[in-house]
Amino acid sequence: MSLRLEKLKTFHGRKGPLLLIIMDGVGIGKESDNNAVYLAKKPVLDKLMSSELKTKLKAHGPAVGMPSEDDMGNSEVGHNALGAGRVFAQGAALVNIAIESGSLFKSKTWKTVLGIGKSGKTVHLIGLLSDGNVHSNIKHLFAMIQNCADEGVEHVRLHILLDGRDVGEKSALNYVYPTEELLRKISEEKGYDYKIASGGGRMNVTMDRYNADWSIVKRGWDAHVLGIGRKFASATEAVTTFYNEDPKMTDQYMDSFVIVNNDKEPIGKIVDGDAVIFYNFRGDRAIEISRAFEEKNLEMFDRQRVPDVFFCGMMEYDGDLHIPKNYLVTPPEIDCTVSEYLCSEKVPSFAISETQKFGHVTYFWNGNRSGYIDESLETYIEIPSDKITFDKAPKMKAYEITEEAIKLLKTGKYKFGRLNFANGDMVGHTGDMQAAITAIETVDECVGKLLEVIKELDGIALVTADHGNADEMFTVKGGVKSPKTSHTLNPVPFIIYDPSYKGEYKMAEVKNAGLSNVASTILNLLGYKKVDDYDESLVNAE
Repeated sequence: MSLRLEKLKTFHGRKGPLLLIIMDGVGIGKESDNNAVYLAKKPVLDKLMSSELKTKLKAHGPAVGMPSEDDMGNSEVGHNALGAGRVFAQGAALVNIAIESGSLFKSKTWKTVLGIGKSGKTVHLIGLLSDGNVHSNIKHLFAMIQNCADEGVEHVRLHILLDGRDVGEKSALNYVYPTEELLRKISEEKGYDYKIASGGGRMNVTMDRYNADWSIVKRGWDAHVLGIGRKFASATEAVTTFYNEDPKMTDQYMDSFVIVNNDKEPIGKIVDGDAVIFYNFRGDRAIEISRAFEEKNLEMFDRQRVPDVFFCGMMEYDGDLHIPKNYLVTPPEIDCTVSEYLCSEKVPSFAISETQKFGHVTYFWNGNRSGYIDESLETYIEIPSDKITFDKAPKMKAYEITEEAIKLLKTGKYKFGRLNFANGDMVGHTGDMQAAITAIETVDECVGKLLEVIKELDGIALVTADHGNADEMFTVKGGVKSPKTSHTLNPVPFIIYDPSYKGEYKMAEVKNAGLSNVASTILNLLGYKKVDDYDESLVNAE
């Protein structure tokens, strides 16, 4: 498909490159003692925020395709919006529609699952047990469980991943209790066999991403499939035992566990002929476990036994590699991304981040598309992330990303570049205030170094974020302080750093401006008109 851009008549961009800097997880929150962004010493960002070329962007709710204003944004939908230039229904919204309309339960994939279940085999559901609405929603799980019961599936097993990240850090029992009660009620009323079979914390079991640490997937495989893990009589017993043994234990880092019967035998091993649903709708932490079930010659870890099952995901997590082969809800078709337009115009670009966010500046930015759009014009660089908890290394790989970006900028080859500093998000998720402050100060220092190079090259830098996180590190309720490890509903900054600026354009007054307005702004500042179906630009340059 040929995508053409028209040149602006009045502004042709700068001689140097345009660099988009995404400070992941850096929102604009209240100036209070729970805000690591506010508390951090950040002279560069403070100076940028005093510029006339700045605004705030919405990064949550309908502004990024989520169902309501109560739904926080995330890095995936955020980068989708940044790269796509308009908003697409995302994740939870798509699944909500599929469940409410009944289309999920009419799909060929779901009917296959039911057929297996009604034949006497077990239907297994694996996923994040919370209502965080970032990776999953317990309402979706309950709807599928109820449909299985209504359709006559007698054997269901749940393999639950505890959150503590998008919800309260020790809130697992708020979800385990009602889940156990629903399973008990169905089992008693219908004479069925519905139980929780295994589980563990999301950052320690099953939900790895970007090939960062496959041992996480192995622990999940061992528990869910092989029945290997610490043994308990129930999920409630597992969670309360871990809490009692280590008062500092939080849900996301909990060890794997397996539920056993009176003979100490696992009650929910996955075996030949079963059906397995991974019910998370977000793709990044679903791809590796999907590969473990689907790839015959996976070499990432020893699976010991690979059951012949029907596996499906809530969604297709990778549209190019078709992972998984079967899925329940069709993802949004995001076409005509800003990088597709730039490649069509032969504009050379680069994308760089560390492992934790590399997929965001490539796959998600490109509309859920793997690989290059045009390898002759694009350079993608991934800096391997540390394999330790990020509160222990809050500087992460910000310096390395900065060094590589500066090298690329100084080649003079690239007209556009984008990078992501993961610190504010990944360290913010740990709930460690001092670590988060260090993370923000590190990013601020690195942004400063990049701006020096942009000035030297007579370029422009755009500084923004994909959602908030470190801007709200704890909450206080009833006088009790609780760490907040989830994303926030706060807006994010958008700043144009243009050392050669002489009033050639002005900030536009865009109502309810959000991340999707950035793509048109990129085009304008490169000297092109905005695309007709893109959301408004944040500048008046046409």
